[in-house]
Amino acid sequence: MRNKINEVFQTDIYGITCEALSAAGDNLEVVRQMVNAGIKIIQYREKDKPKKEKLDECKAIREMCKPAGVLFIVNDDVDIAILSKAGGVHVGQDDLPAEQVRKLVGQEMVIGVSAARPAEVEDAIARGADYVGIGPVFPTGTKSDAGELVSLDLVEYIAKNYSIPLVAIGGVNDGNINEVRRRGIPCSAMISALVGHENIISQVEEIRKKIAASCF
Repeated sequence: MRNKINEVFQTDIYGITCEALSAAGDNLEVVRQMVNAGIKIIQYREKDKPKKEKLDECKAIREMCKPAGVLFIVNDDVDIAILSKAGGVHVGQDDLPAEQVRKLVGQEMVIGVSAARPAEVEDAIARGADYVGIGPVFPTGTKSDAGELVSLDLVEYIAKNYSIPLVAIGGVNDGNINEVRRRGIPCSAMISALVGHENIISQVEEIRKKIAASCF
């Protein structure tokens, strides 16, 4: 998967789980719908569940993602990413640095790092990240410590000046996804904009209609 990383991140939607916000059911049902909707990158993000429960869910999710060619990424929990044989792991600025994560996960697993400033993007690249999540771009209630917003002008600057694959994160929904795409980031992470709907497949179809109808 790592040798196709640039191609993979040309996709439009990067789906993220959050069972507490889900109107579609548990995480396995959410992922099933995401896969059936044609989402090609899915991240498992659960902060408060016991480790064993997270591991069991991640193993089941990997089995759904693998035959569909979906890149399955685990948020924060490097150990669970390894044990579940996920395709990737995503870490924040206060987590293990990417070069240390690489020592644990090996050469094949994709590593993503969150960043909010050009200096953090440069640091992530220097440490060996495969992609960078830029944000929060819009206000979000999903993460209590999300930090200051990254302006769309700064999003555009980062997109123009760094060749590493980028993902817009934080508050992206069907009403603003094209604002990010216009600034040069084709791939946007979504949590509540997806899992907040009972029918995720239908919601993805609506988002893609809006993308297709955009005039840029």
